[in-house]
Amino acid sequence: MKARVHVMLKDGVLDPQGEAVRHALATLGFGGVEGVRQGKVIELDLAETDHAAAEKAVREMCEKLLANTVIEKYTVELG
Repeated sequence: MKARVHVMLKDGVLDPQGEAVRHALATLGFGGVEGVRQGKVIELDLAETDHAAAEKAVREMCEKLLANTVIEKYTVELG
């Protein structure tokens, strides 16, 4: 089973990388971009075939390693 985890900074947490991207876009002529939030996508190939068990395992991975839950939020997609 495939899993995709999207990790983003929580609202209100300063995103200096996103701000650098926004500034770079402006210098390239894309001045209409008012904000950028940068995150990461993690793709996992799982041996698990049970949907509920796979989702539980991936959420545990996020809580323990893949996301810093103090400042980041995450979503899990299974397919």
